[in-house]
Amino acid sequence: MVFRKMILGFVALMFGLGAQSTFAQPSVDAAGELAEILKGYRTYQASFIQILVSENGGPVQETRGELKAKRPGLFYWETRAPLAQFIVSDGEQVSVYDPDLEQVTIHTLDQRASSTPALLLSGEVDNLAESYEVTQRALGEQTREFTLKPRNPDSLFVSLRLSFYGGELQEMRMEDSLAQFSILSFDQIELNADLPDTTFTLEYPDDVDVIQDEI
Repeated sequence: MVFRKMILGFVALMFGLGAQSTFAQPSVDAAGELAEILKGYRTYQASFIQILVSENGGPVQETRGELKAKRPGLFYWETRAPLAQFIVSDGEQVSVYDPDLEQVTIHTLDQRASSTPALLLSGEVDNLAESYEVTQRALGEQTREFTLKPRNPDSLFVSLRLSFYGGELQEMRMEDSLAQFSILSFDQIELNADLPDTTFTLEYPDDVDVIQDEI
């Protein structure tokens, strides 16, 4: 359950979807810089490796897959066997298909979903500073890191770090309330390629169980 919530947190943040200083910048300025980068992401697709790390620093789980995102609010997330899972959103609902469980769970996104960064699914990134304390730092000429800390104490995560190289999102690192880290590393990145809306359709057999849930 924790791993799924962390995945939902990651994919939600993708739709929110370099400075020469090595110290943290004020929240409003950093949030504005991050918003400008994310607003340039009309579409984003990549392969990924995701590693869940325990509070003791040891790896708990590793998954590989691919992610496709299109603003506002569309995403497709696939993890490969042996932990196969498909997650698709149309901006109003998130549908999760677990082939091993023969089950589809549909989560409805609304303004009460305060434990997830669902607001970013709308593509409204100009007000990041209202929901997150944002800091940034530069590591060399092309590498920049932004750290987001939710102002809502009920959020799924304690902090999120986004690492960019040459303007491309390369890594996301999220810490949850149990001191577990989830590290998502991207490669084969394509920015602003044409992705038809049909890409974001979840297909599953007719005989699976469908569960309506709310996050």
